[in-house]
Amino acid sequence: MEIIKKIINNLPEVAPPTQRRLSFKEKLKWTSLVLVIYFILGLMPLFGLGQNELQRFEFLSIILAAQFGSIISLGIGPIVTASIVLQLVNGSGLYKFDLATPDGKKNFQGVQKLLAIFFIIFEAAIYVFMGGLAPSESLQGSGFFFQMQLMLVFQLFIGGMLILLLDEVVSKWGFGSGISLFIAAGVSTEIFVQAFNWLPGPGGLSGVTYAVGAIPALVQALAAGDPTTAGIKIATIVATVVIFAAAVYAQAMKIEIPLSFGRIRGHGIRWPLAFIYTSNIPVILVAALMANFQLWGRLMQNLIGPNMFARFSESTGQLTGGLIFWIQSPNLVSNLVTGSFTGSQITQALVYILFMVAGSIVFSIFWVQTAGMDARSQAQHIMSSGLQIPGFRRDERVLEHLLQRYIWPLTIMGATAVGLLAALADVSGALSRGTGILLAVMIIYRLYEDIAQQHMLDMFPAMRKFMGG
Repeated sequence: MEIIKKIINNLPEVAPPTQRRLSFKEKLKWTSLVLVIYFILGLMPLFGLGQNELQRFEFLSIILAAQFGSIISLGIGPIVTASIVLQLVNGSGLYKFDLATPDGKKNFQGVQKLLAIFFIIFEAAIYVFMGGLAPSESLQGSGFFFQMQLMLVFQLFIGGMLILLLDEVVSKWGFGSGISLFIAAGVSTEIFVQAFNWLPGPGGLSGVTYAVGAIPALVQALAAGDPTTAGIKIATIVATVVIFAAAVYAQAMKIEIPLSFGRIRGHGIRWPLAFIYTSNIPVILVAALMANFQLWGRLMQNLIGPNMFARFSESTGQLTGGLIFWIQSPNLVSNLVTGSFTGSQITQALVYILFMVAGSIVFSIFWVQTAGMDARSQAQHIMSSGLQIPGFRRDERVLEHLLQRYIWPLTIMGATAVGLLAALADVSGALSRGTGILLAVMIIYRLYEDIAQQHMLDMFPAMRKFMGG
């Protein structure tokens, strides 16, 4: 363990701010700068890239906040994978990190970064050597082919490290986290394109070429007298609006616990506990896990051919069988409109919904334990702010016992709700897939809350003591 600590202490990191608190303008500046850099990196193609098998996985690129074929083809995949592995290790008790102490938290974050770097190298090698991102076929059999493969791996490593450091910049200097910011940026771009792009796309069901965007295509389908295509576009737009409304409503639900200031009689506040207690983290982890399954399944088929894990159609690139076929969502609404609905799609949809809900619950429990959101940590934070329960003596155990009644039920119910909402959104066939829309809404809503709180603290400095700032 001492060797690992020495490695962790020498890993590249972003220096934290010297001042205790950053101003609103400072955080906004760094968040905006990181976002601009992220978009620029997504436009930088990999040097020497010939075959790009990953470009078929458009949905995976959104969930992983990646631009396949660019220097950030790995996206947030290695960071999320490292987080999943470490949470499973800590949650299962294989190795326990003492997250109640500063040294324990530092070790946990250091090991997570070390794992992320390992997965950057590992996934970069998998992408290249299993044919996902390969050099030009004209170099096949020459001595330069292997050298170009190493060049691609090196570029992916550089891109992965940049994403890792940019995430750290946002966490220390900006609003929220880089992972959430990159996902929201990718999904928002995709939604805008899928809704308003007027450029012509593939031919419609009647052979007419419609625009890529749902709104221009709807107008064109109505003008052309194509009710089937118009029905699909209307269902897509309605599903997107309903998902937006449901996600905002669920995100706004909360339980408020009345607390009073121990030294100031007659004054108190209400401590909010969100219904979706762990926010969008469980959905991100489950969606990233499924994205990795599908990606690795495709790469395994490239290496050994169709197998029990995954079978893809060579002509369309769509999943046609294997284990991971049952954890992808069918578009039930579109299939109903077009008349291609089958009974097996109901089974597939149910399996997908159960997987999303169960995965969200598991990751939500692990996240509460590892992110300091459990009852004990919350009680310590409240007590350090000078607050207590009205009518009870000032005792951390009393407050912890009260919070215990709310936190675990909210953890389970909130994870169930967000997993179910994400799954139902996916099977409804909304713009940019339902999971992506749900993530974007929740991320932007949480970002709005962080910005509003930061602005309030800047306007009313006296509130910093009450908010623990």
